Amino acid sequence: MTTLGIMQPYFFPYLGYFQLILAVDRGIVFDVVKYNRKSWMNRNRVLHPNGGWQYVSVPVHAPHGTPINAATVVDGEAAARRILGQLEHYRGKAPFFQQVCGLVSEAFASTKTNGLCELNVRSLAVVCDYLGIAFDWSVCSEMALELPTIDYAGQWALEISSALEARRYVNAPGGREIFVSHDWESRGIDLCFLEPKSYTYDCYPYNHIENLSIIDALMWNNREDVLHYIIDTMKISK
Repeated sequence: MTTLGIMQPYFFPYLGYFQLILAVDRGIVFDVVKYNRKSWMNRNRVLHPNGGWQYVSVPVHAPHGTPINAATVVDGEAAARRILGQLEHYRGKAPFFQQVCGLVSEAFASTKTNGLCELNVRSLAVVCDYLGIAFDWSVCSEMALELPTIDYAGQWALEISSALEARRYVNAPGGREIFVSHDWESRGIDLCFLEPKSYTYDCYPYNHIENLSIIDALMWNNREDVLHYIIDTMKISK
């Protein structure tokens, strides 16, 4: 049974994204739909030095209607410097500050083009390598899939799953409303969802905030503990 997962390319996403990577046999970076401004595609959240959270973001050039695969990063070097500056307040408090800043620097440095999708895939790859998770997802725009006309949002995953002969599809938490369950049943594909569980950890002197970027989780926790959490709390339901 081939289990498939499909996700848009997010920038250093929250822990659940990496749980999905571990939950599937094959994954697709879904980059063929319209880029959405002010989304997880070019920003995420970390702790703010004065309490609460702040965005770390990457400036993007993408006129209205631009597909994700055509969105470009505006001055990646400047974006990396700014984000690392925003993370500086973790220094002296978070035990894995140096390692995590190294991951951010590596993601930007190893991106060969100015494509936003490539940067986000690199952010996933460097984190997976750090955690010891295999990551070899395909990029949808590079696959030359022949798909029928899509009538509703959830049909993308259905048609891609059918084209790749997947027998089970796992979606991240949320989004159930976009799927039509009997369409999946008629194709003989199990439609499943990850069930989220909060990951709470000590981040003194700050207050813990749920579902921040993986950047924050890795700042305060060693990689083995994070990997064990991802594995031990994984729950998939229909």
